[in-house]
Amino acid sequence: MPREQLDFVLDDRRQIYTRHGGVTLPTDLGDGLAAYLPNTPVADQPYRVSAKFLCGGKERMIDVFLAGVAKGRDAIKDLIDLMRIAQKRYGDLYDCTPGT
Repeated sequence: MPREQLDFVLDDRRQIYTRHGGVTLPTDLGDGLAAYLPNTPVADQPYRVSAKFLCGGKERMIDVFLAGVAKGRDAIKDLIDLMRIAQKRYGDLYDCTPGT
């Protein structure tokens, strides 16, 4: 996906996630947010995290959407942890190091 398109997609998500109290991801995960989006058109998977990050000098984007989380869990923390796992796995699959 061209950089302009990645920026457009992330900016759109940033607006939506921010309206719902989205949390900015730690800087080591790139540019992104995690949020809970109830009562929206995406309510079937309201737990969402999106990040644009570098891997091997190229900008990439990963989205993780969940229908639910176990009662008592910190959903936002879990989404951030899942993004960390997803980026590491992406790096393993595509032979690049996330964040570089």
